[in-house]
Amino acid sequence: MADVQPFVTGALLTVAEVAAGMRVSNMTVYRLIKSGELPAVRVGKGYRIRGSELQRFLEERSVQVEGG
Repeated sequence: MADVQPFVTGALLTVAEVAAGMRVSNMTVYRLIKSGELPAVRVGKGYRIRGSELQRFLEERSVQVEGG
């Protein structure tokens, strides 16, 4: 008997949910997807973004400001 694998790991977010969370426009999220900076899954005519991919994206773009 084969092991059963989970269908989806983690949450799938819509473009609008990601945009709201990042406080940017939907178009900005679409541009990030089209450029390949933010991986997404195509579902019909829309996209879904894995929560883990969004977390990785944000962590890679974190900056530390020295001084100030």
